[in-house]
Amino acid sequence: MPAIFPRWTNKIPLAIGVLGPLVGSFVIFAIWYWWSPLYTDVGYRPKQPVPFSHALHAGDMGMDCRYCHNTVERAAYAAIPPTQTCMNCHSQVKTESPRLGPVRTSFETGDSIPWVKVHMLPDYVFFDHRPHLSAGVGCVSCHGRIDNMVVVEQAQPLSMGWCLDCHRDPDSSLRPLDEVTNMNWDASPEAAQYDFTKDPDRKRMPSPPVHCSGCHR
Repeated sequence: MPAIFPRWTNKIPLAIGVLGPLVGSFVIFAIWYWWSPLYTDVGYRPKQPVPFSHALHAGDMGMDCRYCHNTVERAAYAAIPPTQTCMNCHSQVKTESPRLGPVRTSFETGDSIPWVKVHMLPDYVFFDHRPHLSAGVGCVSCHGRIDNMVVVEQAQPLSMGWCLDCHRDPDSSLRPLDEVTNMNWDASPEAAQYDFTKDPDRKRMPSPPVHCSGCHR
């Protein structure tokens, strides 16, 4: 009686046994990496309505982050500066620059500049800048070297795992309270010697939550 299936089909179970785990492992890796914030979010840098360079303002000119983001120490959000903040300087500096046309229009009409948000968290996540800054977490820890960015981009994944890694071991992210906006502090000799447990300016030791309700309220 002739065979119903050709002889090569005898190798199918072997091929499934060998290739199945490899294909499955690749699918798991692909989902873990290419669907993760480390791949989808890091590097995100949308085009803004005004080409504002942090490398110029925060880097070359040395402007403190809090001049523009002036609510970061007293509110949950680091405020986007109103047009008046821009015009404090640009009413006298580069007053005819075409690039600053939307800023002048916003100031004259009262309409907000439609800045595009870069760092976004899901709506179900509670995050407050105040306790982080009061604990001595530097801006650079989450936002990267903003002072080197001509166009701001997301430097960290801001995922739950990434946040929990810091909450479980925050030591490397802490610095003196008066250095939170100093982008160069991590490279200074003082950084290698800093011990936050002996900092006389600290009124209490940081104790970041690692339970669910710390961020999901």
